[in-house]
Amino acid sequence: MKMSHDRRVTQYALISAFGGFVFGLDAANISGVVRYVTAQFGLNSMQVGSVVGIAGIGAIVALMITGTLCDKYGRKNVLLGLAALYTLSSSISSLAGSYEVLLLGRFIGGLAFCSLSISSMYIGEIAPADKRGKFVSINQLLITIGSLVAFIVNYLLVKSIGVVDLITPETVWRYMLGFELIPNVIWIVLLVKVPKSPRWLISKGRITEAREVFKKIVPANEVEPLIMNVRQTVAGDNNNLFQQVKDLFSRRMRLVLFIAVTFAITQQVIGINAVLFYAPVVFEQIGMSVESSFMQTIYVGIVNVSFTIVAILFIEKLGRRKLTLAGLALIVIAHGSSWYGFHSATYQLNEQSVVSLQQQQIATEPLSVLVDKRYSSDVEFKADLAKLYSPNELPLVTGPIIEAAININAAYVLFGIFLFLGAFHFSIGPIMWVIFSEIFPNKIRSIAIPFAALITSLTSYFVQQFFPWQLEQFGAGNTFLSYGAVGLVSLVVMVKVLPETKNKSIEDIEADLVTN
Repeated sequence: MKMSHDRRVTQYALISAFGGFVFGLDAANISGVVRYVTAQFGLNSMQVGSVVGIAGIGAIVALMITGTLCDKYGRKNVLLGLAALYTLSSSISSLAGSYEVLLLGRFIGGLAFCSLSISSMYIGEIAPADKRGKFVSINQLLITIGSLVAFIVNYLLVKSIGVVDLITPETVWRYMLGFELIPNVIWIVLLVKVPKSPRWLISKGRITEAREVFKKIVPANEVEPLIMNVRQTVAGDNNNLFQQVKDLFSRRMRLVLFIAVTFAITQQVIGINAVLFYAPVVFEQIGMSVESSFMQTIYVGIVNVSFTIVAILFIEKLGRRKLTLAGLALIVIAHGSSWYGFHSATYQLNEQSVVSLQQQQIATEPLSVLVDKRYSSDVEFKADLAKLYSPNELPLVTGPIIEAAININAAYVLFGIFLFLGAFHFSIGPIMWVIFSEIFPNKIRSIAIPFAALITSLTSYFVQQFFPWQLEQFGAGNTFLSYGAVGLVSLVVMVKVLPETKNKSIEDIEADLVTN
């Protein structure tokens, strides 16, 4: 039985976007790893930020050359190279014997993060206009599924500490990172099966090969008109990197570039990677035990997957604009709720809570100076804790001590966090990649999409790098308040500039947005 065109496109899109699964797995894994490597290597807040954020630096470096590589070698071959880098990163990171080697492994993994933009580029070039939004959104869906799998594996590994001889607080993080090797190898095998992008083939004058690919993904009567349309849009294209950059920043591309940069910055500055990359740390701030905080991350994964499916189901019906604006409005409300919950919290240890900490085998002798002292700020409370414990001890005792001391209405914070995650994953999370795949003209797509992803990666790096420092200096409440403020500004901007692109071909969108 011959496979239908839609099934082939779905298959190719899923394989291309499997890098999203690997990315999601890495993001969730590092959230579980943070607590244990911080203790093992005695890291301060900026070093913790570097362990998480260095991957963003890797992505930035890779994105500077991705456009040229995609033009020269094609989308498929670049994805294969990135999959190999993921495998190398997992091997080095899981075996790291020092903070510096761990940074190296994480940096190499970051080089492969640009697979998200290349997947979006590839999918946008093979998917039909009326289904492109759904197919590109698969990228985000696989990110969330990867995160969910990692959250479950991390929880099970944490539960195994002290039960399985080989899994200890000193080794558990190595299993978390080493688990990534399995999907990395699977992705390499699957990528061999996908065809080259037909639009890239046409840009190289390889019309016969492009025709064979189009025959697999569109009805026979649409092949020749589609080839003609693509050839017209790439006619006269200049593959010179300088010329592509010049075109990207030309006056006629001003609106397109502004929309892309706004999306790129907004998606990260609203704090998604602070929550995902530090999920157990975030729940620790509410006063949850280590095991409970890891259990909550599984609920995070379920919410992320569920609402990404909502985006896929409705993106072609409601459109990109409505979902994005609705999501941003809810994100502002969500961060406001989290801020209120943290802002109204107080911290106080008493004799009974100290006894409960002793039963958890926490060294409580240093805490005698804090008994009955009341704090209205998590910043002040954690600053005093840092004076009492060493850098190796502090990461392992902070969670239980906060749990024993905090008085908080956690419902506001939990409502805010889960509303934020749901709103993000049905709106700006997946839709950003859809917009990137749609608004850039064919002749500069290979430089423009990586550039937009570069802005996202740069913004993401700063969020990841400075989140532990923000918690230390400003507290959880004010950190979430800052994310909400950015969301509000972005909502106002998006209302004014974001167009609707559903059911339009890439060539039609170019005609609408690019000025002459």
